[in-house]
Amino acid sequence: QVQLVESGGGLVQAGGSLRLSCAASGSISSIIVMGWYRQAPGKQRELVAHIFSGGRTNYADSVKGRFTVFRNNAKNTMYLQMDSLKPEDTADYYCNVDSARETYWGQGTQVTVSS
Repeated sequence: QVQLVESGGGLVQAGGSLRLSCAASGSISSIIVMGWYRQAPGKQRELVAHIFSGGRTNYADSVKGRFTVFRNNAKNTMYLQMDSLKPEDTADYYCNVDSARETYWGQGTQVTVSS
């Protein structure tokens, strides 16, 4: 069975940095795309960043130039490096893996950015 576990969230001041991790247990084959989503209270879940199987990345306009998504395949872990954080980045962040067979979600990790 596949399980995704996010970690690295917390409280940080505006302008600070956090690195989120998404560790996968179990074997996932035929991955199409992996990514990070976030959801603020009262709002819909939105895409933050994608990294495709070939390495191409995609970012929401609101985080371009500040966030970087990357992975370490040997460790079965995907990361989201978040720099120059803003209060509007406050949300629950979720790891997502889309394979040819199934879509997997983590339980989420909370990020709070204070002014």
